[in-house]
Amino acid sequence: MNYPYMPKSTALWLIENTALTFEQIAEFCGLHELEVKNIADAETYKIQPLNPILSGQLTREDIENCEADASARLTLRKEIVDAQQKQNKRGVGYTPKLHRQNRLGGILWILKNYPELSDGQVARLMRSTNPTVASVRNKTHASYSIIQIQSPIVLGLVSESAIHDAVAKAQKAANAPKKKSKKK
Repeated sequence: MNYPYMPKSTALWLIENTALTFEQIAEFCGLHELEVKNIADAETYKIQPLNPILSGQLTREDIENCEADASARLTLRKEIVDAQQKQNKRGVGYTPKLHRQNRLGGILWILKNYPELSDGQVARLMRSTNPTVASVRNKTHASYSIIQIQSPIVLGLVSESAIHDAVAKAQKAANAPKKKSKKK
């Protein structure tokens, strides 16, 4: 489920400026209904309201439709949902020290299960370097004897869709006819 940015601030604005029910606001913001009631009752709440219309998360028409029908539900605009999903596809950018050894196990797992991927593709997927991937592939890495093969998907180092995209790209490149260069 996708929720608005700064859900409590958005809930406060919806409470102050609309006739929506607490249930509608709670469901839209991803909060419990009692939290919304607490925000409405607390006069000394130190949260700045955030207008979801100005931030592009809702339209005035959506709010008016939900005010007219108490069973209707607010939803984020499609552009916001798409942007959130695209941001989530990027994956993890930083690997903590504790999980860095797991990266080698993930590299080895990808190399064993998808040998058609190039070293560069594996390095991009696992956020590593080409020499590291090459040394694991050639079994010359200094830590090769202690690497535990583990799925990087389970470890949370890469998404399954990213692996499938890379495999599809590698298969497409392998099936593409090679261009012949003309020599003069």
